[in-house]
Amino acid sequence: MNASYEWLKQLVPFKLSPTELRDLLTSRCATVEDLVALREDLRDIVIGRVIEAKRHPNADHLWVTKVDAGGEIMFDVVCGAANVTVNTLYPFAPVGAVLPGGVKIEKRKIRGETSEGMLCSAKELGLGQDQEGIMALSLVADPGTSFLEAMPIGDTRLVIDVLPNRPDLLSHEGLAREIAAATGETVNRPEIAEEKSFVIRTHTVKATSGKVGDVTVRLEDTDGCVRYAGAVITGLKVGPSPDWLVQRLQSVGSRSINNVVDVTNYMLLGFGQPMHAFDLEKIAHDTVVVRKTRGEELIKTLDGVDRTLPPGAVVIGDAERAQGIAGIIGGSGSEVSDSTTEIFLEVAAFNPARIRATRRKLGISTDASYRFERGVDVDAIPGLVDYAVRLILSLAGGVPQGSPIDLYPLPKRPVPISLKLPRVARLLGEPVEANEVERNLRTVGFRIAPEAKDVLKVSPPSWRHDVRSDVDLAEEIARLRGYDSFSSDMRPFRASAVPDSPLVPVTKRVVETLVGAGLNEVRPMPFVADGKGATVRVTNPLAEDEAFLRGDLLTTLISRAEYNLARMQGNVRLFEIGTAFFAGEDPASLPGPKKAALPREEMHVAALVMGQRTPTHFTKAVQPSYDEWDIKFLAERAASAAFPNAVIELVPSSGEVLWNITANGTAVGAARRLKLDAPVWAKPAFGFEINLEAREQVAATSKAYRAIPATPRVQVDLALLAPVAVTAAQIDAVIRREAGELLESLTLFDEFVGQGIQEGSRSLAWALTFRHAERTLKDQEVQGRTTKIVQALEGELGVRQRTA
Repeated sequence: MNASYEWLKQLVPFKLSPTELRDLLTSRCATVEDLVALREDLRDIVIGRVIEAKRHPNADHLWVTKVDAGGEIMFDVVCGAANVTVNTLYPFAPVGAVLPGGVKIEKRKIRGETSEGMLCSAKELGLGQDQEGIMALSLVADPGTSFLEAMPIGDTRLVIDVLPNRPDLLSHEGLAREIAAATGETVNRPEIAEEKSFVIRTHTVKATSGKVGDVTVRLEDTDGCVRYAGAVITGLKVGPSPDWLVQRLQSVGSRSINNVVDVTNYMLLGFGQPMHAFDLEKIAHDTVVVRKTRGEELIKTLDGVDRTLPPGAVVIGDAERAQGIAGIIGGSGSEVSDSTTEIFLEVAAFNPARIRATRRKLGISTDASYRFERGVDVDAIPGLVDYAVRLILSLAGGVPQGSPIDLYPLPKRPVPISLKLPRVARLLGEPVEANEVERNLRTVGFRIAPEAKDVLKVSPPSWRHDVRSDVDLAEEIARLRGYDSFSSDMRPFRASAVPDSPLVPVTKRVVETLVGAGLNEVRPMPFVADGKGATVRVTNPLAEDEAFLRGDLLTTLISRAEYNLARMQGNVRLFEIGTAFFAGEDPASLPGPKKAALPREEMHVAALVMGQRTPTHFTKAVQPSYDEWDIKFLAERAASAAFPNAVIELVPSSGEVLWNITANGTAVGAARRLKLDAPVWAKPAFGFEINLEAREQVAATSKAYRAIPATPRVQVDLALLAPVAVTAAQIDAVIRREAGELLESLTLFDEFVGQGIQEGSRSLAWALTFRHAERTLKDQEVQGRTTKIVQALEGELGVRQRTA
């Protein structure tokens, strides 16, 4: 949404600067993303005072002047305007200045006299059509002052991000309401200068048909059109718009077309109500019908495109054919042109869902459809019809034919909401006084009446479709008070009784584990190209080169790693917790009404590491790189965090898959070596991916509470010689079985291969901790268990105790 600072100031007489206004709107209702200073093409122009003026010696129609532009040096300027006078201020363009249109001022001789700049006319500055003389200024300003500072002509455009739930802010009047509520001012619509006064009063009827002048209006599709109003004006003259209207439209990035069309655009941008003017002479049999499409209807729209109307679309037709696509775009067959002398002005409220469906099928979006899709103020229509008719009469002349008709067969009124102040206090975490609630809500149009003790009956204004419950009112109360006024202290209760998803604590543990291991979390979009892990095509993709949903997270992390490598960043430690998508069930096999199949979703965690294992440090000339054992370690830690009460095992595999990850025997993921489009200097990449939703298949046992032991522990270190073919996991299993219930912990803390170790073997050092919960262990008990372990290892696995 583009808004004009000066336009807003015309509606509300505030005293805020553009920057202050930006901050106010951002804090209250909608983020102002940018401030764009308009008329920057006049930034080189300064105020100049003519000190001396005399006739040019070689030309009767020229003057040679001396101009004071704020410095010690006076400039010689040759001027051709007859109205140049001494001691008068004029806009002055010094040498080097660039005028609107791109003309650069240079020092040159004119009929033998040097000219060091130019005194400017209104037309040369783009401020009017007067070019007969230079622009004399009646103001108080020192020579050399910037022209934009001295003259209030430099409007500022506010680029505002309006969220879908606040369509009332898609107009200057809607923004003005918020400004008025914050500043204590009132909103006033601009007065219309009327040469001839007409009494314009829209006639509202609870009917589906009526007449305005000689035109018959029928509302056949009451679902697609909630309210339909129209006015007829004859004898008007289509022509250029006045400067003020052209400037209003240009200030928000729109262009002027003609006085009638410009009024409809002014009403859309100023008051949020799209309008459309039909050339009445091109409406067959003076009949306007709001209806659904009939078969395959064709229409040529205002953009010159021939379109086939989809079934169920709402159209505005006459007695013979469709003349416009309701709420989206008009037809070229009834377009207002320079020869138009009579019009039918349409002002309506259409069903947002129907407009959105038609717009998407046609692949077209307009300013009108953007507002109708989000909802317009239905109750404002009569007043806006009257205002628009008066504005057209003042600019194009003409005579209104009868009173405007307003068909509103099924009037709707906002449903009052019971607001309990204790509930508001629970929702916001702080008590609110009834007087404060009433005062703030009334400033933005809410009607309030007491209902019971600490209970208010609140009726939202007609333009606030988003306020439907007490929760919405609580949010409104917080917004109007100011979010920054609330305490940031954590409170001992939560506003909702809805429990967290079971995945919330799971993902929290996984994030803490991987961040603690030095990885960085990323949150990329879940879209991929066809053939790159793609599973389901998106119906309306953001980009055709990534039009599919992904089937795994590692594909996305690989693209992020390649992005880093392309920028000479080879040390990558990334993880993501996100959604993987898979094709859903065939809808034909499901009971009930047939619907399109939705993809099946799973929450996964994936990680990718490559490059240095630790940051560069002066204590090590060469930093070790990530390898297979690092990804195994990370996968074990992540799986243990995801399934804390399960037995995690990494089963060796072959090919790119290094280990399959299981929890209590259920496959939950894999750790693998990854293939990247990488430069030759890049280190190998490794990754893992785990399905967090597999917890439902993992039969985990809960951990029982145990008190901290009061008895001493006994630690034994075992150095074992093991054949290379025997894995540490096999040795671990035998030790735990033979040690029995006295074994508290078992840790592998060293591996050695080299001098003193025969080929085909390796030395593994284990730390065993024994403890009894109720008494001190005797040496004979520990020695007996140790001997039993050594004998079992040698007998079953060929693993011997290593001696000095």
